[in-house]
Amino acid sequence: MTSTPPAPTPFDHRMAVYGADDEFVAAALPFLVEGLGAPGEPPPVAIAAPDKLDLLREALGGDTKSVTFVPHTEWYTGSAANAVAQGAGYLAAHAGPGGRVHLLMEPVWNGRAGRSVRETTEWIRYEALANLLFAPLATTALCAYDTRTAGAAIIEAARRAHPDTAVYEDPVRLAAELDSVPLPLPPATAQPLTQPYPEAVRSGAAARGLAPADAELFTEAVTAAVTALGPLTGALMWGEAPACICELRAPRRLDDPLAGFVPPPVPELEPGQGLWFSRQVCAYVDIRDDGTGTTVRLQYG
Repeated sequence: MTSTPPAPTPFDHRMAVYGADDEFVAAALPFLVEGLGAPGEPPPVAIAAPDKLDLLREALGGDTKSVTFVPHTEWYTGSAANAVAQGAGYLAAHAGPGGRVHLLMEPVWNGRAGRSVRETTEWIRYEALANLLFAPLATTALCAYDTRTAGAAIIEAARRAHPDTAVYEDPVRLAAELDSVPLPLPPATAQPLTQPYPEAVRSGAAARGLAPADAELFTEAVTAAVTALGPLTGALMWGEAPACICELRAPRRLDDPLAGFVPPPVPELEPGQGLWFSRQVCAYVDIRDDGTGTTVRLQYG
């Protein structure tokens, strides 16, 4: 694939790669100082592992009180879509005019984000789609990648999602490439679901070992996805707690790479916004459009 020059937007999305603590400080400290000197901006935010936050506090000295420190396990919770919600919520509540703020961001690559190829792919998608989701905002983000916790394959993939690298790819193109990998076929033990779907999902989730509260959340997530898709041609469920899976098939085409990632403008979900709720609840949501219809696969846990 050939690289695509980044389209100019107010959103400044950068990447730093390092393999030692002093290299981290050398990349992060000038960024935070830049944020401290940016006119019309609130204090910059450092989101990183606790030990790295300690390094920054020591390096900043008297400027420590002017920076907001957040352990990355408190920011990156749940799925990649939760990171979108966290970022959007923080910018709405704390950023300056136009979303102005400097964010130093280190995903938890030695935790949930990097625990499997499937979930790593979803976090790379998040990095790519951030270029579209936050494009209207004048936010400056520096994504920190530690070679000691994020492997070479993760870092090379992440380079393609950051406009300040030589291998940056158009986000839509990169997302389409990630979605070109076929989903594994459902197991032979997958159970067809019959309407009404909420009751079928609730009872199926309970039978597969989900606690009542989890079964209810999963039911709400599936129901929200059904509402977004419209009439279905089929629904299957399989798996055991905590990884219960529901697959929905609909004739409606859903080829929007941002489906389920765009926060609703109001707290109350409107038709078509159900996938946003689904992505917040589920570990991940796979969407495939084969040209004749859409398959949505939701996994809880």
